[in-house]
Amino acid sequence: LVADRYALIAPLGRGGMGVVWRAQDAVLGREVAVKEVVFPPTMPQDERRPAQARVMREARAAARLNHPGAVTLYDVVQDRGGTFIVMELVNAPTLADLVRADGPLPVERVAEIGGQIASALEAAHQAGIVHRDVKPGNVMVPPNGLAKLADFGIASLQGDPQLTSTGLVIGSPAYMAPEQAKGEASGPPVDFWALGATMFYAVEGE
Repeated sequence: LVADRYALIAPLGRGGMGVVWRAQDAVLGREVAVKEVVFPPTMPQDERRPAQARVMREARAAARLNHPGAVTLYDVVQDRGGTFIVMELVNAPTLADLVRADGPLPVERVAEIGGQIASALEAAHQAGIVHRDVKPGNVMVPPNGLAKLADFGIASLQGDPQLTSTGLVIGSPAYMAPEQAKGEASGPPVDFWALGATMFYAVEGE
């Protein structure tokens, strides 16, 4: 039970920055997704506190984003020394799941999904938020309705002081723009590079 409110039920997925759980919100009586943020074991202890502060700050920023193509962020809490991001639960496969199960998608469908995610990214960029980890595993594709972009947990807020530890590159290498891979300042273009790589994967299957 996290923060005396969110009962973790079962893991939904794991990534470089943590575990996502299916959970029950005991106060509102609804299912949610809860991301337990886990920092890399190589991160020095004295850098974890500023990194936690950054996650809290960025989660609060992502909560300002209100767009049908972005998974809604409800809450961010700290409990037992950990940080937990509470989000809308989307019962849908990811783009990665679809390609693994059925192979490459039709070009028209990929273009449709790409347009929907581009719209969500534009709204995020207008709010000063850069996602920094757009990839097939973060694109939720319901059978009906809009595709949704998940996991703004490592987003960077433009103009804010960087709290990232020196040399720690965050993101998914296969979808990462060159400037991000080099640890340089990364703005909105890195998201569209990653979206292009994601759409390539969807039509080619690799």
